[in-house]
Formats: sequence, structure tokens, C-alpha cells
Amino acid sequence: MTSAGFNVTSSLTLVGFSSLSGHSSLLFFVFLLLYLFVLFSDSLVIYIICSQRALHRPMFAFVASFLLNSLTGSTLVYPKLLSDLLLSGAGLVQVSRTLCLCQGFFASSLGGASFMLLSAMAFDRYLSICHPMHYAVLVTPAKVVLMLLFCWMLPAILVGVSTLLASRLPLCRAQLDRAYCDIYSIVSLSCGGAEAQLSGIYILLIVTATVFLPAAFMLFSYARILFICLRRSRSFSSKALQTCLPHLLVFFNYSISVYLDLMLRRLQSNRESDSTLITSILMMLVPTVLNPVVYGLKLKEVFTHVKRLLSCRRDS
Repeated sequence: MTSAGFNVTSSLTLVGFSSLSGHSSLLFFVFLLLYLFVLFSDSLVIYIICSQRALHRPMFAFVASFLLNSLTGSTLVYPKLLSDLLLSGAGLVQVSRTLCLCQGFFASSLGGASFMLLSAMAFDRYLSICHPMHYAVLVTPAKVVLMLLFCWMLPAILVGVSTLLASRLPLCRAQLDRAYCDIYSIVSLSCGGAEAQLSGIYILLIVTATVFLPAAFMLFSYARILFICLRRSRSFSSKALQTCLPHLLVFFNYSISVYLDLMLRRLQSNRESDSTLITSILMMLVPTVLNPVVYGLKLKEVFTHVKRLLSCRRDS
């Protein structure tokens, strides 16, 4: 259905890279290196967790699932960025509205799943440290599987409804001032009205359910863990906090990224700058690069097997 001032378009234009056309070769090389690093390091840590029987524990199952989620998101983002840089020379990129909605769906659902998985890790650490006598009964393999399914299915369902609502909106503009698609940006292209307001409110509810509430739950869980550690022996506290440190580092990494994204959206609504664009891209890519580094180096059990595996390959 069309009317005056409304544009039902089948394609969108990504103009995020247009101001950086002179640096397309450098950006392509940097993003390619980042993607190869993420692909290798995530796969290495996941392989080690899956292949070592000593690591077949709930905490490492959550870590492997989180890295798999991050690896999936990277595979959906990096190749698209690389192809856009290669084919367009960092200029204007035409993308179908359907493909843009699909990319926005996966980016948003996997991003929400990241926070859900981090909250599941916090819950696992809380039970392990604060209720060690009941941990084996409370955290069974079947319950771990159910928690993982919940962490992936809830964001997928909520974002799926949001994607459906966004697909029905008439658009007044067809240019996205970004290098990749996301549901909020697509909704911002609409002409307003009740449907756009409903979509905006629903997106806010999704962010609350999949980001803010899990983040609040994580902070509560780690605050309880810290309170318990302060009442126990120094050796117990040191060991407990050491297992929580990687999860906290990743959590703050993602939280800072989300906060910066919200701030940069407000800046981009007023003016477009190269630094804002580069920061928004790095803010999306940096967490995927740091995840395997944190879990590969900070988790002693994983790091030990990583060193052993790499040393064996060098000796062979």
C-alpha cells in the first residue's frame, strides 16, 4: 500500500563507508585479519572444551556456547563487511530490504543471546560458590541444555516479532547511515505514525528483556558472590573470584559497547563523522575479538590445554 510521502521500497542503501572510500584497502585488510583471528581462536577454544573430558562441566559448556554464539555473529557480519569493501570500494552499498532485515534479525537476536548467556554463567557461578553442596543437583546436564535453549530462543522470538513489525512499515527514506543493518535503524527510516511508535516501544522492551534485565541479574549475582567471598577464607575467595573474573571482563566489554552504541546513535542523529562511524564499527567487532582472548588466557584450565596443543603442533 502506498500513499503520498510514503515509499514502499525493496532495497536500501548503506552509506556508512562512503566517507571512508579512500581507506577501503586498509579497512579490508584490518577486518580480514580480525575475522581470521576470531575464526581461529574461537574455534580453538571451543574444540579444546569439547575434546577434553576434564572440561565437560557446566561452566565450560556455557563458555563454549557463548563463543559459538560470538563466532556465529562474526560470520554473519565480517564477510558482509568484507564483500562491501571489496565490491563497492567503501562507497554506497545497495542491499535488499529482506536481506537487511535478516542481518538485523541475526545481529539483534545473537546480541541479546550474548547477554542471556552471560547471565546464565553468572547464575552458574552463583550456585557453585554460594551453594556448593546443592550445585550438582541444581545444575544437571538436562538443566544446562534447557538454559542454553532459553538463552537462544527468547531473543530469537522477541526479535523475530520486531523484525516482522519492521518489515510492514512504510519507509520515507532508503539510506542507512551505517555500515551494517539493524532493526532499530530500519525502523528509524519509517515515516512515523502509530505503527512506527509501536515498533519503537517494542524494541525498547526487547532491549530491556534481553540486555538490561540480564545485566541487572548479573550484577546482583556477582554482588552476592563478592559478599560470600568476603566472609570466607582468603584462599577460597581468591579461587572463587578468579573463576568469575573472565565473565566479568566480557560482561563489562559488552556493556560498554552497548552504552557507546546508544550514545553514538544520538551523535549520528545530529551529525555524521568518520570517527563516529569507525567507533561504531569497532564497538561491534572488538567484543568478538576479546572474547577468545579473555577465555583462552584467563581460564586456567583452558589456557593450559591451549599451550599444550600449540606446543605439540610446533614440535610435530
